[in-house]
Amino acid sequence: MNISVIVPLLNEAESLPELTSWIERVMNENHFSYEVLMIDDGSTDDSWKIIEELNAKNPALRGIKFRRNYGKSAALNVGFEACSGDVVITMDADLQDSPDEIPELYKMIAEEGYDLVSGWKKVRYDSKLAKNIPSKFFNWTTRKMSGIKLHDFNCGLKAYRKEVVKSIEVYGEMHRYIPVIAKWAGFANIGEKVVHHQKRKYGVTKFGWDRFVNGFLDLLTISFVSKYGKKPMHFFGLRGTLAFLVGGVIVLWLIIQKLVNLHNHVANFRQVTDQPLFYIALLAMVLGMMLFLAGFLGEMIARSSSDRNKYQISTRLGLDKN
Repeated sequence: MNISVIVPLLNEAESLPELTSWIERVMNENHFSYEVLMIDDGSTDDSWKIIEELNAKNPALRGIKFRRNYGKSAALNVGFEACSGDVVITMDADLQDSPDEIPELYKMIAEEGYDLVSGWKKVRYDSKLAKNIPSKFFNWTTRKMSGIKLHDFNCGLKAYRKEVVKSIEVYGEMHRYIPVIAKWAGFANIGEKVVHHQKRKYGVTKFGWDRFVNGFLDLLTISFVSKYGKKPMHFFGLRGTLAFLVGGVIVLWLIIQKLVNLHNHVANFRQVTDQPLFYIALLAMVLGMMLFLAGFLGEMIARSSSDRNKYQISTRLGLDKN
């Protein structure tokens, strides 16, 4: 199969017939073998009924329905597990992503050798205050922290080599950072394509202002887990040891100062415990010990996890795959 198209959706009954007809036309014109996986994320409208009707007309259109709303990341992760195309395309169901972009995205993966291609909505038709300005700040922050030179990390229109989606896991609200997750999994050949963005034709947006706050927190999470998920002691232990040593040196200096004052019979010197610096040093030592213990516990958890020795292998030569 050439292409799997994964469409996560929530209450998009009005747009589904037009979207699937558009996808079908593009696939037939380019002679692609394909499947469309509609992931219904707990819709309360007639979305699932529409999906059933579409499947009856075209068996290439398939669906998975959640019992309740789990979020876009969960929908994409389930779609990644179920898909079987050599190239995987994700797009939103609101008709703001154009299926006419699919042939060029497919070419960039299948012929030009990219692992992942992210769409860039260079010209947007969203509210500037609600989406454009916050999105630019969000994308700038992500570029600086991840080192990936993309303009639009959160664009729903993306293309992947099959191996990529079968090697990563998307959870929480990490769908914004799939390029970051893919990079840390070893898929560094990431490209970008300017794509056409359309005004929403039906329904209302499902995202609010809280996604930008949550997005920043998720970025911190994915950055930390990617770097230190299998070696937490390198993060907590190092900082804990430094804090403990700094506190210990300060306390030692205060004690030596007291002994020198006693030896020289200096009058009116303050006791060690009467000085604010002593309590700052004590706090540093306690925090250092807590950080070190956090790293130690993290190491125990990491070493007992089922995926502690799972790595991404690119190629095997002269070895049985099993």
